[in-house]
Amino acid sequence: MQVVVRDNNVDQALRALKKKLQREGVFREMKLRNYYEKPSEKKARQKAEAVRRARKLARKRAQREGLIAAPAARA
Repeated sequence: MQVVVRDNNVDQALRALKKKLQREGVFREMKLRNYYEKPSEKKARQKAEAVRRARKLARKRAQREGLIAAPAARA
């Protein structure tokens, strides 16, 4: 992974790097690999994530089709 530092602005480069790492899921991966996860726990976590993704997709699809109202915008 590579980040360009412009005008010696290291803070901006660090923000860009952090954003790239976040998008790639590196921080999440590090958090998961911090401790050993039993295969059964890993399987249960992956299944729960899949269910969560499916529900979110179904909710978005229903909103797009007008079956349910979109959530109210926050102030």
